[in-house]
Amino acid sequence: MNNMLLGVIDATTYHDGLKELSLHRSLAAIPFAGRYRLIDFILSNMVNSGIVSVAIFPKYQYRSLMDHLGSGKNWDLNRKRDGLFFFPSPNLDSPNKGIGSFSHFAANMDYFYRSRQEYALISNCFTVFNMDFKPVLDRHINTGCDITVICKEEQSLEMFLVKKSLLIELINTRDETGYTCMCDVVADQDHNNYTLCTYEYTGSYVAIDSIETYFQANMKLLQAQTWKDLFLKDQPIYTKVKDEPPTRYLTGSSVRNSIIANGCRIEGTVENSIISRGVVIGKGTVVKNSIIMQKCEIEENCVLESAILDKDVKVQPNTSLIGTEENPFVVRKGTVQGALMNS
Repeated sequence: MNNMLLGVIDATTYHDGLKELSLHRSLAAIPFAGRYRLIDFILSNMVNSGIVSVAIFPKYQYRSLMDHLGSGKNWDLNRKRDGLFFFPSPNLDSPNKGIGSFSHFAANMDYFYRSRQEYALISNCFTVFNMDFKPVLDRHINTGCDITVICKEEQSLEMFLVKKSLLIELINTRDETGYTCMCDVVADQDHNNYTLCTYEYTGSYVAIDSIETYFQANMKLLQAQTWKDLFLKDQPIYTKVKDEPPTRYLTGSSVRNSIIANGCRIEGTVENSIISRGVVIGKGTVVKNSIIMQKCEIEENCVLESAILDKDVKVQPNTSLIGTEENPFVVRKGTVQGALMNS
């Protein structure tokens, strides 16, 4: 399959509902499940499906995304031939109407011309799922489709499989046809001659497009079956490896039904929460139903419930941060929360 399918990830999407978490990073780089980023899922799915050439097309705030991906080593994409490619948008002012912007692709046509793969898989960057794309390609070829749309219960997942030569044609003729992206082509099937097919994905998935969906998707991972459905032994989800010591659980600490990453120091109580790398939770502090991102420091005698703390947040002693499942209390990256500030 490595000579057949090219991976293309559109990382230009911006959701207003995730503004609080995407002020300093792209949507693709938003942390998830304690140690992953959203892009890890589609990128790992591609690698597990035998794809060895992946192009990522970002637009805004992509420094953290580049830092996370690096050379692609953690996904076995640091290769002399093929591998991981990064193509930032040359025009920040042009709006993106859908997944797979043809104008963005047009600025990097050499990649498509030089790649040796015959087909291309174009995908968004914000869907959390675990899927093998090999059956999609097999069916696409056997049925003679021009474009295959991956769906779930007849709803498009905004993932498209297309012959590379047709993709190049669509890019080069975009001014004549008026098609700006793959979504336009699919939506206009009544007026073009392309054979459109759908492939039904049967597994679980969630598209992260708001704080509410982000919070709920993380919380569902605390259910054993949800975790098993997403993190499959034969189709692992890869991420950036960080060599950190194990988490320390001090005397008096209590942890129940939570995901705890490496390098933490826990002296308080944690229940039904996701704790990322390097987090400090002080004595007498209670954290429930919350998402705490990397290197946050929560000092003594604090209460956090239904809260999302972005990276490097410091919570001063005796502070209460209380939200709800429908409206979590979100704290922006690198800020300080104190008892007097919240009174």
